[in-house]
Amino acid sequence: MLPYIIAGAAAVVVVLLFLLGYVKAPPDHAYIISGLKRDSRILIGRAGIKIPFFERLDRLYLGQMTVDIKTEQSVPTNDFINVNVDAVAKVRISPTPEGIKLAAKNFLNKRSDAITLDLQDSLQGNMREIIGTLSLKEINTDRDSFSDQVMSKASKDMDKLGIEILSCNIQNVTDENGLIRDLGADNTSLIKKNAAIAKAQADRDVAIAQAEADKAANEARVAADTEIAQKNNELAIRQSELKITADTKQAEADAAYEIQKQAQQKSIETTTVNAQIARAEREAELKRQEVEVTRQKLDAGIRAQADAERYRREQEAQADLFRRQKDAEALRYEQEKAAEAQKIAAEAAKFAKEQEAAGIAAVGRAEAEAIQARALAEAEGIDRKAEAMKKYGEAAIVEMVMQALPEIAKNVAEPLSRVDRITMYGEGNSAKLLGDIVNGTTQITEGFTAGMGVDIRSMLMGLLGGRLAAPAGESASTVVNIHPESGDAPPTPET
Repeated sequence: MLPYIIAGAAAVVVVLLFLLGYVKAPPDHAYIISGLKRDSRILIGRAGIKIPFFERLDRLYLGQMTVDIKTEQSVPTNDFINVNVDAVAKVRISPTPEGIKLAAKNFLNKRSDAITLDLQDSLQGNMREIIGTLSLKEINTDRDSFSDQVMSKASKDMDKLGIEILSCNIQNVTDENGLIRDLGADNTSLIKKNAAIAKAQADRDVAIAQAEADKAANEARVAADTEIAQKNNELAIRQSELKITADTKQAEADAAYEIQKQAQQKSIETTTVNAQIARAEREAELKRQEVEVTRQKLDAGIRAQADAERYRREQEAQADLFRRQKDAEALRYEQEKAAEAQKIAAEAAKFAKEQEAAGIAAVGRAEAEAIQARALAEAEGIDRKAEAMKKYGEAAIVEMVMQALPEIAKNVAEPLSRVDRITMYGEGNSAKLLGDIVNGTTQITEGFTAGMGVDIRSMLMGLLGGRLAAPAGESASTVVNIHPESGDAPPTPET
């Protein structure tokens, strides 16, 4: 138990030491940790651990600092003129490890205002030395060079302190006797003098230029008037010539217009006669085509009627044969179902006896009677289906279709009676027209087969087979009577 207590206490001590020794330096400060090692640790913008009681933590400001550099007393220039200079320098502690070490020896744990106060004397002394090497005019006219010299001179001393000079700007330069103001007055007078001379010279040049411009303008105006008069004369002559030419061209154009008008009138009359001849030829051709269409329409109606009658007789024979086959199948189906019903009744009776022998006679009889009744009902339904199949065999369907075929053929040929004109080109078009009429009738029967599920062709073939099997004394003949006086009405078949 004791080892656990010691380990827990040690862990608590370590945690406390960690919490007490954890430090984090901001980016504008350098934390210097010293004590255990010879070389100090420097933290800038990162965290670290300081061992309590064995190491110490010192801070060094790394941000930018502003130092006011003013000459407290007048300083003579190299031309022995006392001046006062006001400047501002931007400095900071060098961020290099060597610069931080040098600055730590002089500015450790100091605030920024204290550091600038320490640097002010050194920078003022360097600026005084530079002023003594320059003239008053150089200081005023080339302040950039003056500030560069101050920075270059002061940098040597600042490097020894770990300080970096970022910039130095000259704010103001004054003197005790007002010489700078007098120099400005002299320059002002000189500038005014030069400006007056320049203005007088400019006025003179303007007057001379104005006179020359007036002279040139007058000469140009006279020359322009002369040229305008000449051009007007030339214009009048040219207009007369153009009028003569225009009159001549107008006369030629009038004569040409009459000639062209007569030629166009002749061409129009010729074209009109040709158009009348062509229209007469087209009307004659249309009449011939109408006669041909009427003849083809009558031919198509007669042929379609004959084909329909022949097809009806074939289908009747097939339908009769098919009906007898279906009657035989229905009779066989009826017999099979009757046998199945008897078998079911026998099984029901047997089941009833077995149930009665087993002591449940009442329940068995009821179930047997229910089974027997169901069997009799099924047998009766089968009989009714067989009787319906006998009555409404496919022969009746064939009969209805055969009655409708003449009307179908009539409706297929009827649109031809409404056609005013038909123009056909190429060979074999009359035969193609008749083929389209017959194909239209065939497509109607095929559509009936696809929609109703009744194969009329097979039914008619069965009926035709039955008719062919009839006595040889019976025969069928078809006579087609054509009524030419009926106009658009299709021919009617007679059997």
